Amino acid sequence: MTSSKDPLLQPFQLKHLTLKNRVMSTAHEPAYSEDGMPTDRYRLYHREKAKGGIALTMTAGSAVVSADSPPAFGNLHAYRDEIVPWLKRLADDCHEYGTAVMIQLTHLGRRTGWNKGDWLPVLAPSPIREPAHRAFPKEAEEWDIERIIADYVSASQRMKEAGLDGIEFEAYGHLMDGFWSPATNRRDDEFGGSLENRMRFSLMVTDAVRKAVGPDFIVGIRMVADEDWEKGFSREEGIEIARRLVASGGVDFLNIIRGHIDHDADLNNVIPIQGMAASPHLDFAGEVRAATRFPVFHAARIADIATARHAIAEGKLDMVGMTRAHIADPHIVRKVMAGEEARIRPCVGATYCLDRIYEGGEALCIHNAATGREAEMPHEIEKAAAKRKAVVIGAGPAGLEAARVLAERGHSVDVLEATGKAGGQINLLTRNPRRKEMIGIIDWRLEELERLGVTIHYDVYAGADEVLEFSPDLVVVATGGIAQSPELEAGEELVTSSWDILAGAVKPESSVLLFDDNGGHQGMSAAEVIANGGADLELVSPERFFAPEMGGMNHVPYARTFAEKDVRVTINTRLKSVRRDGNGLVAVLGSDYAGAVTRERRVAQVVVEHGTMANADLYLELKPLSRNLGSVDYAALIARKQPIPVKNPEAAFDLIRIGDAVSSRNVHAAIYDALRFCSLL
Repeated sequence: MTSSKDPLLQPFQLKHLTLKNRVMSTAHEPAYSEDGMPTDRYRLYHREKAKGGIALTMTAGSAVVSADSPPAFGNLHAYRDEIVPWLKRLADDCHEYGTAVMIQLTHLGRRTGWNKGDWLPVLAPSPIREPAHRAFPKEAEEWDIERIIADYVSASQRMKEAGLDGIEFEAYGHLMDGFWSPATNRRDDEFGGSLENRMRFSLMVTDAVRKAVGPDFIVGIRMVADEDWEKGFSREEGIEIARRLVASGGVDFLNIIRGHIDHDADLNNVIPIQGMAASPHLDFAGEVRAATRFPVFHAARIADIATARHAIAEGKLDMVGMTRAHIADPHIVRKVMAGEEARIRPCVGATYCLDRIYEGGEALCIHNAATGREAEMPHEIEKAAAKRKAVVIGAGPAGLEAARVLAERGHSVDVLEATGKAGGQINLLTRNPRRKEMIGIIDWRLEELERLGVTIHYDVYAGADEVLEFSPDLVVVATGGIAQSPELEAGEELVTSSWDILAGAVKPESSVLLFDDNGGHQGMSAAEVIANGGADLELVSPERFFAPEMGGMNHVPYARTFAEKDVRVTINTRLKSVRRDGNGLVAVLGSDYAGAVTRERRVAQVVVEHGTMANADLYLELKPLSRNLGSVDYAALIARKQPIPVKNPEAAFDLIRIGDAVSSRNVHAAIYDALRFCSLL
């Protein structure tokens, strides 16, 4: 399809604002703020998407309008005047590339904690607790409603003053729709009961804001139009809410959500992750558009260009949100326009980005280490001043990323892989059918390496001699790690690793105890495979809660399987030893909190997950032969300067090692290692 006819590349007229194409990034909070302000890191993150050709980038998810709506996950402070110059700089940067900028405003209502911010009481339409954030809210009083409406107005005026193109109110799981829903509104005053009463607060807000900002400033709403909840409102009532908002004249677009977010499991249905259906609410959003005949935006795991194009071509949406997709690749539109659609780095649905946010971190893509680090890490690799001859050992995610970056730098690169297939530990985790999309991390890099002319030599178990045959001046050791067992008092020879289970090398027995003191996907995936295989499974962890290295959104499918398969989950418990007992095993369990206490479990099989041990033999063999003796100048690396010191000037090559070849970490860390080193070499 040529650019001129591509539905995605057609402009969209929203009142006076011309959006140059149909692709947007919906509001989300990457938690890059500092003291509630969108400082340089925040600005550069959005600027990169503008540089990549997107028509509209929506900031904040959501910026809070009141001090008693304390940030739950790094939210911007829209109630402070200091935000104006920061947002103006962000908007100016994006406008330079022809990208419109809007911001989402909200009062979080009960979706926050009382022990955050200024420790003001959490409020809601009715004093009904939200399980996700655990606060018991007070019922909003008349004076609360009056001041919050005034806060919406002043926040909106700040956004207009900052030069933004518009605002969007948040109405799913927050205060506005808290009034709409019978699940959260039990009031018997003029704000409760009938739909007219339940909509009163939101219409008061939109009316007051419209009067304050005028008819030409764009005001929209991201709203739930079907709570998909027996206690909430139906799609019929939700579409009626949408119609009434449109009829009020207070909004210029609808950004449609389906579902409710009371709990992590509910949130997963609104924001699907890998293993779940893609774009599950797209047709519903199209129904709302048909019913209202009004501009409709929507995003919910629309991760590929084909689906986005379909959404526009079939008239389901006016603007299509590809939010996580732009975290993976902020240059999607530019690549489509250049006829390089196949080169778009795919979102694999890992949802590492959102898991980190909800666990108090910042958004990072599992396989684009430049996202969120735009001040230091390049999305587009610059050519090196001089060409080098590089050998990369290992074709897992770290090795493939290193080879890609080095080749983009203009270096000659060969990759040596001990097995007959690229992928490393990714090949293990995709043995869990629900996580098969993760292979996109490998496939994309293999396609890029083919384009760049990099040769991968398979079935080469490389020693120093094999490496030196290539006469390299740079060697990157990305040999990964091997499964290791926790230290036991006895019986280490009797346990099975999670790797063996995932690889299919060892079949689960009838009754299994899985001890996981790593706390990530590795043990959980093995447990899921074991449980789905029909074994009687007990999952044991020494932590206060299981899988602490994994966030709430990825927790959901594991927890669902464990509930359905009646998996016993035991926390605060450590595997001490294993012994044989007839044709079975006895696992002795202890407590870090009460050393004298032990318990025994008789099972057919004990599986353990204790991370990896660095596969460092080749590195140690090459280290004394290298120019830097394996050393790295960390201060230079952090400062983005040449990080390899000269310790052995007579040697011919520099040596670095990355990923699990250094220590047991995760996919993102491996790819970040590769990018941060190789983009400097």
